[in-house]
Amino acid sequence: MNYQSKPGETQRFSAAKRIEQALLHEIGVGELEPGQRLDEVGLAERFGASRTPVREALSRLTAQGGLVHGESRGVFVAEYSREELSQIFEAMHEIEAACARIASQRLNLLTRSEIETAQAACENAAQSGDRAASLEANEAFHQTIYKATGNPFMAEIASEFRRRTGPFRAKKFESRDDLIASANSHLRLIHDIFSEDSATASKGMRDHMTACFMETLKAN
Repeated sequence: MNYQSKPGETQRFSAAKRIEQALLHEIGVGELEPGQRLDEVGLAERFGASRTPVREALSRLTAQGGLVHGESRGVFVAEYSREELSQIFEAMHEIEAACARIASQRLNLLTRSEIETAQAACENAAQSGDRAASLEANEAFHQTIYKATGNPFMAEIASEFRRRTGPFRAKKFESRDDLIASANSHLRLIHDIFSEDSATASKGMRDHMTACFMETLKAN
């Protein structure tokens, strides 16, 4: 039996997806902070939509673990204890290291160029002192490494960990110097990945993520 969309149904689903993607991005780059409450009415007004697609977007994000239901009524950006955060980073270390290892084995002229371009964007944003742009550029940089694996399933898993930890990682950037240091930390990682030696690339990413985790713990 073929399913025919009812009038307005496709538009509602499209709105829900648009809102979901926007909130995912904001969680990932720390624009929405851990524990922050998301108000249906406010989101509906902001996105120019009814409350139905807003509810659908929030429901999807809750199912993905990015949002949680609070003890009182409402939906909140997920918060983690230091122990939970360390457990998430432990898993994140493994998938990021695997992505770097596989990317180093499958490098080609296009993926090299994409990683170099993403790094240039990180450096430009950091030099300008634009925190929001730097966070977005940093996420895009790691996405190019995931893409270089040629494995969309690994990329999806790695992206989920970055979304979950985004609000926590964002807190470690308080000054322009912090942004520049973060961008510069990519240089050694790029060198290790471009070596095309899988062990070197994996260790480089582990070192990079260990430093990120320690800085994140201090900030949280």
